[in-house]
Amino acid sequence: MEEKFSIQDSIGKLWTKLDGWLDAIILKLPNILLAILIMVLFYFVARGVRNLLKKYLLKHIGQVSIQDIIAKTVYVAVLLIGFFVALGVMDLDKVLTSILAGAGVLGLAIGLALQGTLSNTVGGFMLSFMPSIRINDFIKNGDASGVVQEITLRNIVIKTPQNNITVIPNSSFVDGAFTNYSLESRGRIFVKCGVGYESNLQEVEDLTVKIITENFEQKNSEEVEFFYTEFGDSSINFTVRFWVDMTSFKQEHAARHKAVKLIKSAFDSKDINIPFPIRTLDFGKNNLTVHTEKQIGKESK
Repeated sequence: MEEKFSIQDSIGKLWTKLDGWLDAIILKLPNILLAILIMVLFYFVARGVRNLLKKYLLKHIGQVSIQDIIAKTVYVAVLLIGFFVALGVMDLDKVLTSILAGAGVLGLAIGLALQGTLSNTVGGFMLSFMPSIRINDFIKNGDASGVVQEITLRNIVIKTPQNNITVIPNSSFVDGAFTNYSLESRGRIFVKCGVGYESNLQEVEDLTVKIITENFEQKNSEEVEFFYTEFGDSSINFTVRFWVDMTSFKQEHAARHKAVKLIKSAFDSKDINIPFPIRTLDFGKNNLTVHTEKQIGKESK
């Protein structure tokens, strides 16, 4: 004969189960407290090791980004060690084995699902150890340009000249091209201009080279270079190139600003014309009639 379902028996079994769990928790309470204590201890140890590395051991590494990456890696590693020790104290060896096994499967799944993110992470490691980009360098990547504030495992943070913060994924640096203005202390400036067709071209060249050479020091093998480039619509155009101290956009703009003012002033003193575009209208045999307001009024009557 089948046994009848009894609510009282079910509640009794439930309380027995809960009672057993409560006894287990009470018995494990010292282990739980010890595990918590271990995690807190390893947290402070991880912070101490990280600060010690950044303050003493990593200061000999020139790249600040490398210092940060190593310090963060050591910090996480110490925390993981503390987590595994805490699990061992709580006699959760089987749980630890399951976690490690699950982590492998989960890691594979995450790797397939987050290929773009992992690409940025690998790019972050590569950029951290590349001497071509450093903290406080002035860089340009596509339309974004500014001073490097931070290099993380996922992106690079730059501050633009407009004082805005721009976040650029690491993959765009690793897979694409970028310009670093801070690696070299000297840079070349290009200034373009045009003079009228009636101008003495040799005089224009000599005057431009002279005024630039006198105001911008050219070091070692550097020199001012002048080239006529084309016959324009209303002027003969040229480009002058010269070297200046330049590690940012601001210095580039300042040097070009100064050069334009000097060239304009020198040309004005020698009556050299810098023409603006002129459009000539030729009506040929057609007659052009100009009507005044009075004539229009008479015609309307």
